[in-house]
Amino acid sequence: MADVLPLVEARLRSALGEPDARAAVTFLGTDRIEVLRFQEGDIVRYATLGMSAQPMSDPTAVLADPVKGPRAELILSVRAGVADTDKVLRPLAVLAASPQVEGVIVAPGASLDVGEPLWPGAPFTSVLVAEPGGLVEDLELDEPADPVHFLPLLPMTPNEAAWKRVHGAQALQERWLTNGTDLRDPARTSVPLE
Repeated sequence: MADVLPLVEARLRSALGEPDARAAVTFLGTDRIEVLRFQEGDIVRYATLGMSAQPMSDPTAVLADPVKGPRAELILSVRAGVADTDKVLRPLAVLAASPQVEGVIVAPGASLDVGEPLWPGAPFTSVLVAEPGGLVEDLELDEPADPVHFLPLLPMTPNEAAWKRVHGAQALQERWLTNGTDLRDPARTSVPLE
């Protein structure tokens, strides 16, 4: 099967334009993960590149299938100029490497926690994985490979993450919607959870 990363990068470029910066992180025992930055008006988007090189596999499987299995990349969108969000590159790469390192399958509705602020002074240490298909369309690959999904990440405060564990991802997203929460605001406070 052809290397999927050039196809993934081409899809990102066609949807988001030319990246104005990129950084690479390699963790011991994992493939290299790049994070590309795209600027569009007052919105900056960070997209991983490398997570989809291998399909994610069930950690209980005896043998990982080298072709079949879900593939994804992560996209985080925030308002520019409010916080030093460029420091999110390493935490994003950590999240993108988690399928290789921890054997997790990253899917919509999941919570991912980096255990520290996503960037200096950020009120968020975790993200909610949202449904794909809005910003960047899925990338179909040759059979039998699964398509690559581009999963938006929605930063969560620790209180929101705890509330989501009890009530679920759908309930938290409805709470954000009801309160008109600007999920791209890198300095936002927690949504009212009573």
